[in-house]
Amino acid sequence: MAQLLLPNSNGSLETYAVDRASPFPLTSNSAFPRVVYAAAHVVADPLRTVDPSGEAAVDWDATLAFRRHLWGLGFKVAEAMDTSQRGMGFEWRQAKELIRRTLADARHVPGADLASGAGTDHLSPDEARSLDEVIRAYETQVEFIESHGGRIILMASRALAAVARSPEDYFQVYSRVLSGCRNKVILHWLGDMFDPALSGYWGSRNVAAAMDSCCAVISEHRSKVEGIKISLLETSHEIAMRRRLPAGVAMYTGDDFNYAELIAGDEHGFSHGLLGIFDPIAPAAAAALARLGAGDRLAYDDILAPTVALSRKIFEAPTQYYKAGVVFLAWLNGFQGHFTMVGGMQSARSILHYAEVFRLAHEADLLIDPDRAASRMRTLCALHGIE
Repeated sequence: MAQLLLPNSNGSLETYAVDRASPFPLTSNSAFPRVVYAAAHVVADPLRTVDPSGEAAVDWDATLAFRRHLWGLGFKVAEAMDTSQRGMGFEWRQAKELIRRTLADARHVPGADLASGAGTDHLSPDEARSLDEVIRAYETQVEFIESHGGRIILMASRALAAVARSPEDYFQVYSRVLSGCRNKVILHWLGDMFDPALSGYWGSRNVAAAMDSCCAVISEHRSKVEGIKISLLETSHEIAMRRRLPAGVAMYTGDDFNYAELIAGDEHGFSHGLLGIFDPIAPAAAAALARLGAGDRLAYDDILAPTVALSRKIFEAPTQYYKAGVVFLAWLNGFQGHFTMVGGMQSARSILHYAEVFRLAHEADLLIDPDRAASRMRTLCALHGIE
């Protein structure tokens, strides 16, 4: 049993015991009853000198190894999405390299599957002047991904949010872009709690009105839409929308607060999953999904309930900095040898936040090697004067 000093929210210190290792296997052959994508993080390279505001330094070997970990547990990978710090230090130029490398690697991994984020992030919202510019930016990224044999997750666009003036503008842009896609895509509605620049997406700050606009796009282009991921952190919004989707169009929950109940579903239906939280909780989530597939809802709930508490902490406001908690747990669990992030984003959360994430990860049985996790947490605490 490992022990260490951890700070509490009131500034006091406590001796905390890490008394058990994760019981969840690190590989799985179980069939899942839902389609589940894990939005994966990127591993920074701490041994390169970089300007934090410039191009990110990436450890490509560790980054791809983590994707193989997710595939080995049965997850699909949502590549180059928000969890990879897309638009927060990790830009399109490097996203292209990540997508190219991951698609190439997947060809050598039996059963590996992924879809990649196509957006407009190479077009600055401040420089966008017209809907046509936004359309061309989308088409550039879609073409790159499809030319490498990839499938598309059509990400929300800061540039579109900046230039659009009505729901009709969104309809025009998405109609043009979807019409040009070779295969079906997953749409992505990211709430402004994840990205304040996306406030008023789909042409309204009123969720019901925005949903009407989004559903109009889906209904008109259902032959090109596999599904939609929404990340609004409100169960009622997602349930209302999934009941409106045309037959054959899937709902992918992006709700990192309420995913357990939304994936389990109700008598009217359920959500599939496309989640950033599946990155750090992958072993537990795989075990829970296997139990759900076996008809054991109680075991599913028992496994996922403590991960929801952890996820709510990781994704607490300001929510866009949740990536720090994701990478922190990858470091604690030995998937990378350091806690350095692209753009130095590890500094976005406090030691009090990390201490609580550590506790909740332990309570959720997510610490693979308790001694290693405790040792690394001690190091982080020491850097904050806690010894």
